[in-house]
Amino acid sequence: MITIRDVKAILTAPEGINLVVVKIETSEPGLYGLGCATFTQRYLTVQNAIEEYLKPFLIGKDVQRIEDIWNTSMVSGYWRNGPVLNNAISGVDMALWDIKGKLANMPLYQLLGGKCREAAPVYIHADGRTKEEVKENVCSYMEEGYRYIRCQMGLYGGKEQKIIKPDHALDGAYYDPKVYMRDVINLFDYLRSKLGPEIELLHDVHERLAPIDAVRFAKLLEPYNLFFLEDALPPEQIEWFKTIRQHSAIPIAMGELFNNPNEYIPLIKDRLIDFIRIHVSQIGGITPAKKLISLCESFGVRTAWHGPGDLSPVGHAASVHLDISSINFGIQEMNKFNDAIQEVFPGTPEVKNGYVYPNEKPGIGVEINEELAKKYPCTNELPSWTLARLPDGTSARP
Repeated sequence: MITIRDVKAILTAPEGINLVVVKIETSEPGLYGLGCATFTQRYLTVQNAIEEYLKPFLIGKDVQRIEDIWNTSMVSGYWRNGPVLNNAISGVDMALWDIKGKLANMPLYQLLGGKCREAAPVYIHADGRTKEEVKENVCSYMEEGYRYIRCQMGLYGGKEQKIIKPDHALDGAYYDPKVYMRDVINLFDYLRSKLGPEIELLHDVHERLAPIDAVRFAKLLEPYNLFFLEDALPPEQIEWFKTIRQHSAIPIAMGELFNNPNEYIPLIKDRLIDFIRIHVSQIGGITPAKKLISLCESFGVRTAWHGPGDLSPVGHAASVHLDISSINFGIQEMNKFNDAIQEVFPGTPEVKNGYVYPNEKPGIGVEINEELAKKYPCTNELPSWTLARLPDGTSARP
């Protein structure tokens, strides 16, 4: 029996974004696994959960018993399904699947049922200060072979708006929802008139609208034939998706903030969304993700795993293995990795002509240069976009 000998959290930020990677070493010399546990804004808390709580619980356990380890880890603290614990468990879970693939001498997708496709189409992000600048960036990506492009103008909620704040207003990322909606409608009207119907366009609301405004926004965007409208509502307001469905046929993607299965199951079973946008480490790793895929397949929902910069290359690679082996795959969000992160993480997924291909190495297929990782320390600073505010200073979600 091969057992867990050591568990540690590796912190690094080659792109200036805090990443957490779990390394599980085994009783078999040279055999180890890597998993993603990245919760960028609370990375130190995840590290503590891994090294002070999960590590003592895991030492000596059989590395082959992934299902049992996942379930007992989830209930070992009694309370469950929070972002810190889920990410910590995800790092362990992915690392164990990585080890299992290495023991089988197979890439992970083979253990998940084999290929349904040779590669997964991806979408990339195009932003800009003006609609003309967004179009230029979209065209640039199209020349690189991308056929699915998420379009924002001023990132989330818009920037450079004329905001009239009250006296003594608190600091934050201020935006006006009405101006944001008007600007985005104009943006997609412009993009479709210039680019035509062939290119697939997407947009992320990032949960920044009141429910009734989200309903109207979805209806107004319908003529522009979006591939999907993402996160129109926060998890607390999912009942409003029924109203959106009644008023618009625009494809809906939702889920990057979900932690608990009770949040996303109603949307799936009632067919209120078209794409599940969950962050794989946020729900606990590969073990729950493969079960979620099967649930979605039964209800006609496709996958579109969350794939931003605050996901390590190990996590991105895990998502790609899920994409390749899932019949109800929809699209994969992809980050463009800089040179530093590719040096720290050999085997980082590569995109060719708009497709990402699985790594054919055993397991997840991504390694980490621990010494080089130390040259890019994490910083405990919150990104400004997390402190969104309405014009009168009210805190807005997320």
